[in-house]
Amino acid sequence: MGGVGEPGPREGPAQPGAPLPTFCWEQIRAHDQPGDKWLVIERRVYDISRWAQRHPGGSRLIGHHGAEDATDAFRAFHQDLNFVRKFLQPLLIGELAPEEPSQDGPLNAQLVEDFRALHQAAEDMKLFDASPTFFAFLLGHILAMEVLAWLLIYLLGPGWVPSALAAFILAISQAQSWCLQHDLGHASIFKKSRWNHVAQKFVMGQLKGFSAHWWNFRHFQHHAKPNIFHKDPDVTVAPVFLLGESSVEYGKKKRRYLPYNQQHLYFFLIGPPLLTLVNFEVENLAYMLVCMQWADLLWAASFYARFFLSYLPFYGVPGVLLFFVAVRYGREWDLQGPPHVCPAGFWQLAATCNVEPSLFTNWFSGHLNFQIEHHLFPRMPRHNYSRVAPLVKSLCAKHGLSYEVKPFLTALVDIVRSLKKSGDIWLDAYLHQ
Repeated sequence: MGGVGEPGPREGPAQPGAPLPTFCWEQIRAHDQPGDKWLVIERRVYDISRWAQRHPGGSRLIGHHGAEDATDAFRAFHQDLNFVRKFLQPLLIGELAPEEPSQDGPLNAQLVEDFRALHQAAEDMKLFDASPTFFAFLLGHILAMEVLAWLLIYLLGPGWVPSALAAFILAISQAQSWCLQHDLGHASIFKKSRWNHVAQKFVMGQLKGFSAHWWNFRHFQHHAKPNIFHKDPDVTVAPVFLLGESSVEYGKKKRRYLPYNQQHLYFFLIGPPLLTLVNFEVENLAYMLVCMQWADLLWAASFYARFFLSYLPFYGVPGVLLFFVAVRYGREWDLQGPPHVCPAGFWQLAATCNVEPSLFTNWFSGHLNFQIEHHLFPRMPRHNYSRVAPLVKSLCAKHGLSYEVKPFLTALVDIVRSLKKSGDIWLDAYLHQ
């Protein structure tokens, strides 16, 4: 096994008791290929090439950090670090040479150090401890809305007014269920990861009809590489909408499935039905079948069985299908607000913003109006974002980083402006390449 500047043959696990070989970043960067992945955690070098397929979060998630320092992502995603380190030990092949920086790239070393100190301060303040009362109330009010919607139809009949009101209530319930399963997916409620996973399957499956495993597969990639084209599923919405690099790519290749220079106009018209009623529903079902997530499939089936059996006596088959579409459509409109109005990432604060907090906005968005805090501390219970926010503001002020907070309507306008800008970039590349 080679030392610094000596690539040598393919490295194997470090032998217990033997001195650890040292590597420089130039050597590590060479191991970022399919089937050949190294990463660095806490200055130790691990070969995850074969183990990545067994990674609980998926091979893509850990693979996105190939040949990089993944220390902060490692700490952000895992609850019991000592437990996880046991799985890393057999993969250990060496450590960074003493003269090598912990980060390979232009990151400010002092900023990284200050952020880690901030993370420790948040732990000392017990900001990663969840309030059982808070989350019990969230689940309770979701279940109450489900019952209330059914009672409206049962007591008042399936007329247009009761049906519209019931669909509106169920849409809110669906949106709040989505936010609650988001908390569970980030393991921010229970101290044991398994309890979070089991509860997430119930909320995501029984209350929403989706696969928890599918959502985690998508969402964890978003947190690992926010706004990185081909790595963050949240910005890969082509060919319906073009964002970022996809605008240039489609323009250069003369692709015009839709008038993308007008996407800021048709976003609110076709965005919700296409995202939820077509893309998410089909992708979710395909994922469960292809990946053989049978438990998630049964949970999702239980949602559809409960929903259709509850409302079929009132509407009949055509009516209950229309009612279901109305609920799903309304739910997606609910989430066109604050949850992801601006991109966020560990150090991408220049492209990140929060939405002004209020009791309504916090509840409506599942506290995801605190985009900066959520992406810096994804495991933190949402009710503590407001407490850690002043510490984050101080860190930003110290390092000259923008900590932007926008009114709700301003954030919505920014969505439209961003879509128009991407559409104009596409048109320019389409016409002039």
